[in-house]
Amino acid sequence: MTTESPNTTALDGHRERNTDHDAVDAVRKQITEAGVEYLYYQSVTLGGRAVGKVVPAVHLLRNLERGVQMHRAVVADFQTDRNGTLLGGGARAAEFTALPDLDTFAVLPWDTSVGRFFCRLYEPAHDPERGGEPFAADVRGHLIRRHREFTERTGLVLRSGCEPETTWTGPGLEAAHRPDASPAYRVEMLERNRPVYQKVITYGRALGLDMIEGDYEDPGQLELNWMYDRAELTADRLITFRQICRQVARELGITASFMPKPAIGVMGNGCHHNLSLWRGTQNVLAEPGRRELHLSETGRHALGGILTHAAGAMAVMGSTVNSYKRYWDAGLFAPGGIDWGMDDKTCTVRLSANGRLELKLPDAMVNPYLSHAVLLAVISDGLENRIDPGPPQATTEEAGFRFPALPLNLGEALTAFGEDAVVRGGLTEEIAALHLACKSDEWARFCAAVTDWEHMMYADDTP
Repeated sequence: MTTESPNTTALDGHRERNTDHDAVDAVRKQITEAGVEYLYYQSVTLGGRAVGKVVPAVHLLRNLERGVQMHRAVVADFQTDRNGTLLGGGARAAEFTALPDLDTFAVLPWDTSVGRFFCRLYEPAHDPERGGEPFAADVRGHLIRRHREFTERTGLVLRSGCEPETTWTGPGLEAAHRPDASPAYRVEMLERNRPVYQKVITYGRALGLDMIEGDYEDPGQLELNWMYDRAELTADRLITFRQICRQVARELGITASFMPKPAIGVMGNGCHHNLSLWRGTQNVLAEPGRRELHLSETGRHALGGILTHAAGAMAVMGSTVNSYKRYWDAGLFAPGGIDWGMDDKTCTVRLSANGRLELKLPDAMVNPYLSHAVLLAVISDGLENRIDPGPPQATTEEAGFRFPALPLNLGEALTAFGEDAVVRGGLTEEIAALHLACKSDEWARFCAAVTDWEHMMYADDTP
């Protein structure tokens, strides 16, 4: 019997898993049978973008052990701030090692000569101080670790299902409807978008998404959903879904946009998170045997944590300047305050069914690794401190307390984020600081920009 060396690092452990003969042979068999010649080794940035390298598949064994190297500033999308400083690390910063997770291998259904892995990121092995440690700005690796720690501490597993809305535009996709009416749910509009949904569903199923239903929601907007699962798996699948949509748009010569609010007077693109907590095979948000719509005590405390920290979480749930236009446009089912309700579509959190909480704050550009890591933190706070959410749709007087106001723009959201230690504690210090730096720069750039609206209002106006 061998014992693990005290000098073994997280990188060493991952490399050892990647030498498991059965797992490696299974991947090699898939590669051979599909005729895969190229492999993407991809990770995800703070902005939710897939980045990585392409490597000929003949080098599989080499990359399973050595991974691929990338500059650490890639996690901030190689963005410089307004002063020209490269966020996330300068030109002399060390690269990180991206090591593939074997169980994420998939063949791209639109070109079976290409396969892909999701990777986790590590400090380079040669670093004398941190060599082999998890790279602290790795959003995907952090969620995996955070969820494991949450389960070890509480005995619970967070399962989620996302509802990503996407705006599709192009020839033949135009929506005609009566004034002050919506084309939502019309089969005619599904028929116009048949090439879109058929390709997305087909590719989704091929890449491991259990596609379950979809509908047409507003001009150009489709919502196509898949089955819920563990939080980190749902996060991987949301990234995969977005990549699928981009590929389908390329093939059909149209555009797929995840912009939170593409136009005034139409639905914004949300990405509602449907949440449940499980202990083994039991969903603890509901009580066995009760049929009426209700929330268990555990569920109430989890909800209390979500609502208490909703304002602080907004810089993650609505992470762009455009995100806040979705909340400002009244009457379009986006929340305007922090509250909860029994199957009420106007609330921040909706109890849509026994055992399921629907958080309506996240939009279609949300980084799911950040949103779920924050949710684990605020749910933990609710459980540990037995936070009471008050009655559904309560006024301030009825509830006996007041949740913080919903931030009205990204600047306010960043202030709330900076003031909420629980939300920031759901992330690593590096992720929290880098997210704040990137988004503060984005807000500053917007505040300095001159928009079309300003020209319309002021260019020819005489005081």
